Amino acid sequence: MAAMDGVFTEWLSRAQIVEDRLSAEQRGVLRAVFVFRQRCGEDYYSSRVLSHFLLHCEAGLKVAQIARLVGISRPTASRQQGVSSKEAIQAAHHRMAGRPHGKLLPRYAGPIAEFILTHVDATRYDIIEFIQRTWNEHVSTVALHHFCKKFGLDRGARAEAKAPKPSVNRAATDRATTAASPVETGSSVAPPPPSPPPPFSRRGPSTRAPSS
Repeated sequence: MAAMDGVFTEWLSRAQIVEDRLSAEQRGVLRAVFVFRQRCGEDYYSSRVLSHFLLHCEAGLKVAQIARLVGISRPTASRQQGVSSKEAIQAAHHRMAGRPHGKLLPRYAGPIAEFILTHVDATRYDIIEFIQRTWNEHVSTVALHHFCKKFGLDRGARAEAKAPKPSVNRAATDRATTAASPVETGSSVAPPPPSPPPPFSRRGPSTRAPSS
């Protein structure tokens, strides 16, 4: 037991975690993780399960500490923070399937677009599985990203298409209002209209009446 405690402490020290600063709950969680590591090994799938658990169990550990414990990079651990359990399992299945060898053809865009529209919560791995079932093509996530971006099927393009746009009538009304309102340019102001001449004033040359 003492030997195991020493190995556990050394494991924590490699991750730059001071055991004396851990709470009782954190120490219990990490001891269970350490036992899991000893029994299941350090392969990709065990590491993926551990990182997903530690990132979402709210044990109060920093992302960098979890990355060092599991043996992955800090950016990788950060990307896994927003990943659901389903996506984590799908990523493992995708890796298990081997190296991607398929090719995405332009004629696939229509069926893929229909699948995305009818499965609004589909992940990228769901789309990859659909492609594999439909055309027997095993493609990578990078290839899928470029394909969707090319044909306007990525999340950004879909969100922009769903955003409300001003109607034609409203745009025409705004243009008419802008044209009707006077526009001041600099400090120039239109001169006031001329005031009428005073009464009995001479307006111009007149013909003198002949004297009698």
